[in-house]
Amino acid sequence: MTLDEYISAHTTPESEVLKTIARDTHVHILNPHMLSGHVQGRALAMLSHMIRPKRILELGTFTGYSALCLAEGLSEDGLLTTIEHNDELEDTIRRNLALSPLSDRIRLIIGDAKEILQGEADKREAINSDALYDLVFIDADKREYCDYIDLVYPIVPVGGFILADNTLWDGHIIDPTYDKDKQTIGLRAFNDKIAKDSRFEQVILPLRDGLTIIRKIR
Repeated sequence: MTLDEYISAHTTPESEVLKTIARDTHVHILNPHMLSGHVQGRALAMLSHMIRPKRILELGTFTGYSALCLAEGLSEDGLLTTIEHNDELEDTIRRNLALSPLSDRIRLIIGDAKEILQGEADKREAINSDALYDLVFIDADKREYCDYIDLVYPIVPVGGFILADNTLWDGHIIDPTYDKDKQTIGLRAFNDKIAKDSRFEQVILPLRDGLTIIRKIR
């Protein structure tokens, strides 16, 4: 048994709905490794339960697995808004979300997260940009992470949380072989930016591909 297998065996199992989504994603969707998966999904759900957010914003939902995990911790009248750029996944996402009793608490927007966050009033209205989000999960284009953090800063209250996925990038983050890879460069810049930014405090967890927990402190 590997250490990863041991961790999985000693982590609360995922629901049958999540198992179905994970299985179908691996069978039918390109790049299924983009799915959060069992252990990270349980970590996202646990963090959401701890925060008890009224509003969650997710940038990049892939096939909906992570959105359903995060939605588990919503407060009683909470809502999760998730933005996915790949319109070819829309039918799959909607079908997957519909499998869960949490589906009526999740709103899917198809579009570019950066354009929506910085766009005209009508685009920003789609995410109700005047409201505050207690929890934001960043899992979209790795090259844009530095922009995402600045764009979501105004809509997260002091004390609110931002989670950033893939911040260790399969170890590429410290591997000079990837010095010219644009996604690696983007993630390195993001990690360096957060480490120096006095608006936040943060910790990187070596969970799966790296998960950074960020708290807005001013």
